[in-house]
Amino acid sequence: MSTEFEPGSDPIMSERRRLISLAYRLLGSLADAEDVVQDAYTRWYALSPQQQDAVESPSGWMTTVTSRICLNLLGSARARRERYVGEWIPEPLPEGTEWSNTQHGGTADPADRITLDESIGMAFLVVLESMTPAERVAFILHDVFRYPFAEVAEIVGRTPAACRKLASSARRRIDASKILVTPDTRKTDIVRAFKQAWEVKDISALVALLDPDATAIADGGGLAGALLHPIEGGERIARAWIDILGQAPGLTFLEHTVNGQPGLVAQQDGITVTVYAFDISGERIKHIWAVRNPEKLRPWNTN
Repeated sequence: MSTEFEPGSDPIMSERRRLISLAYRLLGSLADAEDVVQDAYTRWYALSPQQQDAVESPSGWMTTVTSRICLNLLGSARARRERYVGEWIPEPLPEGTEWSNTQHGGTADPADRITLDESIGMAFLVVLESMTPAERVAFILHDVFRYPFAEVAEIVGRTPAACRKLASSARRRIDASKILVTPDTRKTDIVRAFKQAWEVKDISALVALLDPDATAIADGGGLAGALLHPIEGGERIARAWIDILGQAPGLTFLEHTVNGQPGLVAQQDGITVTVYAFDISGERIKHIWAVRNPEKLRPWNTN
């Protein structure tokens, strides 16, 4: 975008953080979310003062425009992903990037609600990738941001009943993916034990921490070395992770919150080169996502 808008005296600028929070969940990319919100503001300021005054709810207008831009991008995302080199993983968020007080004030069935913290978890975002664009938008707007289906329908361009079905279908996908709940303190202990075993190349300890059917996926985007296909099996993952140390001497590993969950960051010469997110079921690591695409790591090297 050629024009930058910074928060100031204009009340509508106070919506920016909430809109980016929404767009990130819809797209799985912080960079894309920022571009979408910038586009929405460009469209708002392209309106004449008379047109702006005629908008009953500027906040609602911005939400609708942002969501519709995201819906269009999601529609073309599958074709773009087919051209992507290797596996595509949602962009990881550093600790402190997420925003609070972003939920809509509308009513929703409490049984349907998803917490904001849960909705930025890497495992959650990966499941969102399996949804249709309409499912994803209806689900995020209703279950996460509390928009009633009447408002969701206006944004998505379908009936409230259709949007209810879309959200229900998305909810079933989320429920089917849920695994044994592990307390955050225990997750931290498991990730720390994984880091320590990895650093000393203790393959037996690594295998013990990994689920036998664990999966590891790396995302280099063709811009950084990464395995093009997932690795399946705890022992295979452990051996691959030991190989990483041999191929990249001088790596340092830091414990770091990744998308609200315990994770690891690999640095070389002070530069973040890989961010690792984990999905832990009970006492074992079920999934590892390793993001190496430098374009997705920009926030990690600028904060």
